Amino acid sequence: MKHLIVYAHPRKESFNHAILETAVKGLEQNNHEVVVRDLYALNFHAVVSSSEILGGISEDIEREQNYLKWADVVTFIYPIWWTGLPAILKGYIERVFTYGFAYKYVNGEQMGLLKGKKAVIIHTQGKSNEEYAASGLDQALRLTSDTGIFEYCGFEVMYHLVFDAVPRSDESTRRTWLAQVADMASKA
Repeated sequence: MKHLIVYAHPRKESFNHAILETAVKGLEQNNHEVVVRDLYALNFHAVVSSSEILGGISEDIEREQNYLKWADVVTFIYPIWWTGLPAILKGYIERVFTYGFAYKYVNGEQMGLLKGKKAVIIHTQGKSNEEYAASGLDQALRLTSDTGIFEYCGFEVMYHLVFDAVPRSDESTRRTWLAQVADMASKA
């Protein structure tokens, strides 16, 4: 299968980067084709221009859309910052998941145009799952990303792995989490 990984974390020493490396290794060991789009390494321009609002597509966006067309499975790896996606990933979605490419309306009804593609979402967060659950933010995060973005555009969300309280986690816990990523990659 063809796997596209959209990665959004600026530090190579981060746990997110360990997740990325584990996912790539696992997918490649299982003979999948893998392309990584490291948004920070690409210096991805996350701000929508006025011409893009009017439907103009720049060369960099066309390139990203071609990667999405190519992929069978798209994996998004990112941290939760301020209870949401990092700005660079939000900008990627705003610029790349355009009307007529990722979704459209027919007779007033929304249609996801990326139907047939699968999504894997892996995010890290500083708070514990219990802290997020106490306020309902755990469900809000899934609603806004899984449903509001990915399913809206037609993706079938296969997995949404959440690694919580990462700054307070120990090495053993992180090894367990990476084993989950490797296991998921072996089943993809």
